[in-house]
Amino acid sequence: MGSLDSCSPDFMAEGFQPLQAEEFRKQAHIMVDFIADYYKNIEKYPVRSVVKPGYLLQALPASAPYHSEPLDDILDDVRRLIMPGITHWLSPNFFAYFPATYSTAGFLGEMLSSDFNVVGFNWLASPAATELETVVMDWLASLLKLPSSFMFAGGNGGGGVIHGTTSEAMLCTVVAARERALNGIGGANGGRLVVYASDQTHSTLAKACKLAGIAPTNIRALPTSASHDFALSPSLVRAAMQADVAAGLVPLYLCATVGTTSSNAVDSVQQLGQVAAEFGAWLHVDAAYAGSACICPEFRPYLDGVEQADSLSMSPHNALTRALSTNPEYLRNDASESKAVIDYKDWQIGMGRKFRALRLWMVLRSYGVARLQSHIRSDVRLAKRFEGLVEADERFEIVTPRRFALVCFRMKVEAGQDGAEGNRELMEAVNRTGKAYMTHTVVGGSYVLRFAVGASLTEERHVDGAWSLVQEKAKELMSRGGLDCICGGE
Repeated sequence: MGSLDSCSPDFMAEGFQPLQAEEFRKQAHIMVDFIADYYKNIEKYPVRSVVKPGYLLQALPASAPYHSEPLDDILDDVRRLIMPGITHWLSPNFFAYFPATYSTAGFLGEMLSSDFNVVGFNWLASPAATELETVVMDWLASLLKLPSSFMFAGGNGGGGVIHGTTSEAMLCTVVAARERALNGIGGANGGRLVVYASDQTHSTLAKACKLAGIAPTNIRALPTSASHDFALSPSLVRAAMQADVAAGLVPLYLCATVGTTSSNAVDSVQQLGQVAAEFGAWLHVDAAYAGSACICPEFRPYLDGVEQADSLSMSPHNALTRALSTNPEYLRNDASESKAVIDYKDWQIGMGRKFRALRLWMVLRSYGVARLQSHIRSDVRLAKRFEGLVEADERFEIVTPRRFALVCFRMKVEAGQDGAEGNRELMEAVNRTGKAYMTHTVVGGSYVLRFAVGASLTEERHVDGAWSLVQEKAKELMSRGGLDCICGGE
């Protein structure tokens, strides 16, 4: 390595100060103006990026600049080079995947978190980071009407943690379930452990299982059907567990989903919990998408039976602490050793962690429960409106029940055809315009279009405009003929 002595005289004379209060104030104002203008003009951009692979590699130099460059030049390149390669998740015309919801309060909370630059691996590293997280996690559990076993205040060893992603949370629960099981049957029996889910469960679970050492042959993706609205059948799970036990295997983990990614199917937490209890399996409830809607009383019944669960996507039980605990000597301190505090490093995969609770705290305080419930209901209302528009057009059909803010629909199919070609062409025709963006899924062997409402800026006019665009492109495609979908007038 080099040393300060080896630096050039010019560099030393320059007096490099990467964080200076007044310069930060000046540049931050410029950046906030840039971001606010982006939000104001976001509808002017094509929703989905249309650049070709490698476009940025060709446009940027092969090496980093040796000398500093002004912020104005950098932002010019953001406009010229970066923006064309952005798919605008915050666009009010973004209806793909599950849209990203953002808010002024959330943004300000993110700024505060970056400002403090906390690395809160244990309580002592920043007591406020740990204790604020325990408070807001209990607030959230209370909003969801979770049992006391999911709360720090419950005194039963439960509580919640804010992970970086739902994928990380799911991996942590699989690891916790594995450790609990192996403590009972012996560490040499890991190859006997079996995980159960539906064919609608997010693919993250299979990845988590592989990382946790669960053999791919021991992951049961049980089939669902339209007759049960693509929900996981408890009787099918019971039969699979019985067969595995008879074969000398051990049911380890059952994942119930409240709002699947493909179709928003809802598994019966109550009934699956009973099955899991029969076989001593860990029950995890993946409510990554629809769970937030359950702060509204009318949606809370979808979580009925959660008291039987070992973990919810955002509120894992304290078993995670035991499964992931590491205490190297350089981290030992009196507070942690006393067991009177929480060290969140033991609730996650990595060691360091950001002060994420600030963002949730800012949102909950700035808007309050009533306004958050209103926002959720608004998204559901807009999705219901789109559903009604689809149902009113004889060329289209709703494929799965709309429970939340996702509508699954398609052009009707000619007898003997699967409709995949026509619906795929329709989706691509809509997306190519840049005026809206949708994605697809396959449920029950059918190619289905997904229209997910949820972007912060989406209004009724955007939903109506998207449907008009779908109708326009469907008419164009049908006029050509040769599609495997039913043709007809508007």
